[in-house]
Amino acid sequence: MTERVVSTKVLTVANILTFLRIGLIPIFAIMLVYDRPGVALILFTIAGVSDGIDGFIARRMKQESELGIIIDPIADKLLMTTAFVMLTLESVIGVDKPHLPVPFWVTACVIGRDIAIVTIAGAINVMTGFRGFRPSGPGKASTFVQVAAVILIMVAVVFPVNNGLFLPTTYAVVAFFAVFSGIHYIFQVARLMREAENGQQ
Repeated sequence: MTERVVSTKVLTVANILTFLRIGLIPIFAIMLVYDRPGVALILFTIAGVSDGIDGFIARRMKQESELGIIIDPIADKLLMTTAFVMLTLESVIGVDKPHLPVPFWVTACVIGRDIAIVTIAGAINVMTGFRGFRPSGPGKASTFVQVAAVILIMVAVVFPVNNGLFLPTTYAVVAFFAVFSGIHYIFQVARLMREAENGQQ
């Protein structure tokens, strides 16, 4: 089996897209605070789409890099944390729209999952030196669901379609994927550690 080649380059096309995504995060938040939800929707959509594009480019153009492996998931977590926190604040979204702002329990599930994963991975690395962490299928699905959910929520903010009747279902789906992918990740890490130990024997 051919091993994946990881580059030490910094300025790859994939990394530049990731830097762009990080740069859009504060601008997205500013647009929400200054009541420009339409612009915020466009910025978030660009950032969300770039998440899928940079990974595709990295694999297709063989530009997977050590920096990209580190900053891509960080960019994802910064984007989603910022989006859900901002959309939970009544001072930003207001209270005059049905099913808005986003309920706190939804944001707690999203952020809690990321905190749990980072804490577990950090503790395992410190105690054992294990570094073979990999994103899981459910984790990628959860990120996709969150991006799609924020776009739908922003659409409801900009265009109050059907009084936001689709939002409660959207919230439930986001919370389910966040919790399920978090639990799945724990079992995946345990499996990867067993495989690493067996490979050293």
